[in-house]
Amino acid sequence: MILDKINQPNDIKKIPLEEFPQLASEIRQFLIESLSKTGGHLASNLGVVELTMALHNVMDLPTDKIIWDVGHQSYTHKILTGRKDGFENLRKYQGMSGFPKRCESQCDSFDTGHSSTSVSAGLGYVAGRDLKGENYRVVSVIGDGALTGGMAYEALNNASELKTNFIIVLNDNKMSISENVGGISQYLGNIRTAEAYTGLKMSVTKSLNKMPSVGPAIVKKIHKTKSSIKQLFIPGMFFEDMGITYLGPVNGHDIRQTMRVLNEAKKVEGAVIVHVLTEKGKGYEPAMRHPARFHGTTPFDITNGIPTSSGNKASYTDIFSTVMRKFGDRNPDVVAVTAAMPDGTGLKRFRNMFPDRFFDVGIAEQHAVTFAAGLALGGLIPVVAIYSSFLQRAFDQVIHDVCMQNLHVVFAIDRAGLVGSDGETHQGCFDLSYLSLIPNMTVMAPKNKWELSDMLKYAVAYDGPIAIRYPRGEAYDGLEEYREEIRCGKGEWIYRESGILLLAAGSMVKTAVKIREMLKEKGYRVSLVNARFVKPIDTEIICEAAKDHGLIVTLEENVKSGGFGEHVADCVSTRKLPVKVMIRALPDRFVEQGNVGMLHQEVGLDPEAVCQSILEEEAI
Repeated sequence: MILDKINQPNDIKKIPLEEFPQLASEIRQFLIESLSKTGGHLASNLGVVELTMALHNVMDLPTDKIIWDVGHQSYTHKILTGRKDGFENLRKYQGMSGFPKRCESQCDSFDTGHSSTSVSAGLGYVAGRDLKGENYRVVSVIGDGALTGGMAYEALNNASELKTNFIIVLNDNKMSISENVGGISQYLGNIRTAEAYTGLKMSVTKSLNKMPSVGPAIVKKIHKTKSSIKQLFIPGMFFEDMGITYLGPVNGHDIRQTMRVLNEAKKVEGAVIVHVLTEKGKGYEPAMRHPARFHGTTPFDITNGIPTSSGNKASYTDIFSTVMRKFGDRNPDVVAVTAAMPDGTGLKRFRNMFPDRFFDVGIAEQHAVTFAAGLALGGLIPVVAIYSSFLQRAFDQVIHDVCMQNLHVVFAIDRAGLVGSDGETHQGCFDLSYLSLIPNMTVMAPKNKWELSDMLKYAVAYDGPIAIRYPRGEAYDGLEEYREEIRCGKGEWIYRESGILLLAAGSMVKTAVKIREMLKEKGYRVSLVNARFVKPIDTEIICEAAKDHGLIVTLEENVKSGGFGEHVADCVSTRKLPVKVMIRALPDRFVEQGNVGMLHQEVGLDPEAVCQSILEEEAI
């Protein structure tokens, strides 16, 4: 196999060009076979095989810098830099990351797990290179929907002023995670279909180059002319009007053609966009038919693409999806907003049934939140469904545009807490802290699937900013009999004894049940309270518990700093209550990838570790 010859960076340069199509085929087969066992981002990576090969052939790694936006397109890059053996433990604990990681390889220039950052980072590299008088190429590969993010345009605005080379590869596959939305998608579509322009450009260029002496000079002159022939066929030419040279569109699955354009881009003195057309999922029929489903896939059967293992229980996302569909029927004022994640957040059914009340704003979380503020002022009830780690991008908008105006916006925060194999960039470890510090914000966390449903109903009927955070994966179906009416800032006694109080938030209630059983076996009297509200906390229940409990143990799947436990400790300290507080939360560091259960053990949030820490505290 040709792929066996790729064992370190730049080995691809030793492969004859005529063998590149076979190598591309082998890479695709390797990716399909590997990810069918481990899961991972398949469709996006199948689409960039030839583009990545072309980049590696015209660049010199690790001297040259390739920055991958939405880092889930970097698998072929990892293979070509000698990491194919790492795919055996892809996205597993202490295994290879599914995203670029500088600690993994010198060929990874920037750590990415979200989108729209590559042009900014690339500009920083270019400025550093020029100031230090160094000589290397910088390439930012943006696409897969990342051009819907506002940060990309802030960077493009600056890039237009560059006088030295900076290559921006626009990987245009018509998709983000789901189908692309908005004017930029339509604009790029117009460029794709402007065959009159592309055909004429190629024929004119070829004809002029055949003219001895004067031909190449004329071609060069045309390239440098701002009011070029492009304007006749593609009015506006957004990028060129900004002052950024535009090359393309080019077939990203034609390696030779892509290499030619990239080599041409290397000669430009300034920022240059290379517009590359690719097909998400290329080479694997199920992924080509359903690119969104194969964006991030679990292990699957190669013959048909069907997952080989799937839980029978409904996930929290499934519960959210069902309740939102019911709200769509019952309340015409309820609308849904998401940032390029209709499938991942469970809003697909709402979109299909109520398309006029569903808004996918693209990968633009900041816009999503302020847009929701406007919807609220317009008399609607917006439910904004965004992953916990991605909502961080809109922190300023949550403060200024929603909470400062005290607007009724419901934040449905999926993937809260530890999410597993996507690692540091996706762990939802901070939302309880960053939301709790904002005036007017109310924050809830459900103990099980029924409480998520009840909290959504409460949130829609509420008047003001309110957030519900819930974890990834199967929804807990225990404690079904405990379903008190939800009242603002009020917790719920699950088991009431004395001695030790386990005060748990959201997903940690399930863990607390196991901890209580373990402590009961050792003869301790143990109470359990479901916090329900992280802000405002139930000070009344804390004061009440302090009368007959010597220790309160707070449990949360959030960082300790600024989290639920610290608010409880502050309450105890301020009121000088005669009770000790033990805070069990996530550590002050970024948590790596891995199975969630294993990560709980690694950070000391599993039942055994918490129980042991309580026993040690009681023994003092």
